[in-house]
Amino acid sequence: MDFILTAVIVLGAIALIAAVGLFAAAKKFQVDEDPRIAKVGEVLPGANCGGCGFPGCSAMAEALVKGADKGSLEGLSCPVGGAKVMGEVAGILGMTIEETEPKVAVVRCNGCKDYRPTTAHYDGLKTCAAMNLCSAGETGCGYGCLGCGDCVAACQFGAIALDEETGLPYVNEEKCTACGACVKACPRHIIELRKKGIKGRRVYVSCVNKDKGAVARKACSSACIGCGKCEKECKFGAITVVDNLSYIDWTKCRLCKKCVAACPTGAIVAVNFPAPKPAAPKPETQIVAEKPQSQVKAEPQAKVAVDQPQKKPVAEQSHPQVEQRKEEQA
Repeated sequence: MDFILTAVIVLGAIALIAAVGLFAAAKKFQVDEDPRIAKVGEVLPGANCGGCGFPGCSAMAEALVKGADKGSLEGLSCPVGGAKVMGEVAGILGMTIEETEPKVAVVRCNGCKDYRPTTAHYDGLKTCAAMNLCSAGETGCGYGCLGCGDCVAACQFGAIALDEETGLPYVNEEKCTACGACVKACPRHIIELRKKGIKGRRVYVSCVNKDKGAVARKACSSACIGCGKCEKECKFGAITVVDNLSYIDWTKCRLCKKCVAACPTGAIVAVNFPAPKPAAPKPETQIVAEKPQSQVKAEPQAKVAVDQPQKKPVAEQSHPQVEQRKEEQA
């Protein structure tokens, strides 16, 4: 009994000493958290998507508070919450923020099954990352979409899905928050965040193939061939051709769509523009066939009365010989 009691007392004393030591250490090394971090964290959406460039919303909240202490929130933005959330954050921190233009994810590949024929069969792990490491995919294009859906799996908002008919991913603009998760998930870097545009209208090159024109066109009939026609057509300097591939700078583009008509392969696409109005039909002109001259009836000419001197009756007419006889008889 004495042995057991001694052991309990010793263990209790050790636990008490350890607790006191831990308490003292916690007090000495205590870090007081800024209460603004918790307030900002409550405003943030809590998606932890990483679209802001930080591991999660808590790290983003700390960065926002530190930025406020430095006097600027430049470069800090929550793509999920958008301008509304950032406005609330700025109110908490006593800062002002510049309104940023909304963005949306854009799939820069138009190589559907009709344009990009299958040249091989891949039998392995069905992920874009694995397929990209093993080979160029199941088509002759080494730059286009692999169609395994890594971007779909990465999106937490259900804003991107694969189209069964084309084999390409498409983005639901209403659900897209421009978090950039799909951009990071794509091993071919064909997904880009671009300005959403007025009324959702955008013009961009739906191709990332950097091969020379003949090679790119052989792999995909809708590929950019780097001909430069779009660059010559653009009057605003928004298009450049680098490494056999054209690119449209959305900060300079004026949405005139002249480059769309100039592209010989249809690699440049215009989104959410109204359909062109059909041309108004030309008024029909009535053509009256002239009748042959033989069928034209001669119209009766109007009679014109001409005053002619009336001849005297023969009896009343005078003759020189008759007058002479009258004189001789007289």
